[in-house]
Amino acid sequence: MMRMLAAHGGPHVERLADPDAALDALTALAALPSAPCMVLVDLKSSSTATHDFILKLKHQAPGLLLAAMSPSLDRDTRNSLLDAGASAVFERHGDLDAYRREAANIVGFWVRSQRLDAVGT
Repeated sequence: MMRMLAAHGGPHVERLADPDAALDALTALAALPSAPCMVLVDLKSSSTATHDFILKLKHQAPGLLLAAMSPSLDRDTRNSLLDAGASAVFERHGDLDAYRREAANIVGFWVRSQRLDAVGT
């Protein structure tokens, strides 16, 4: 995913593998003036891992822009992730072409979510 996002002109991406350490690190980063512009959550340890992580992170760092990866975009799954605090939900694909399109969609969402005053004059 990191290579695919970079190939579509996405921002620098860091992978935080441990959810507990990621929660602590992202909470601390959110307090900085140069907070990350978007967090893409894709936890596969259980069927509710991404939902639970987003719920915790949104509570501890409400200013972060959160997006979720999901194995399906069915209404219940998508709404559950949005209700937890995700601003967008993207589908995890096994097919390479669909995966590429979804990576492009993620980058597009990131671009649309940028602050207009992020660059000084």
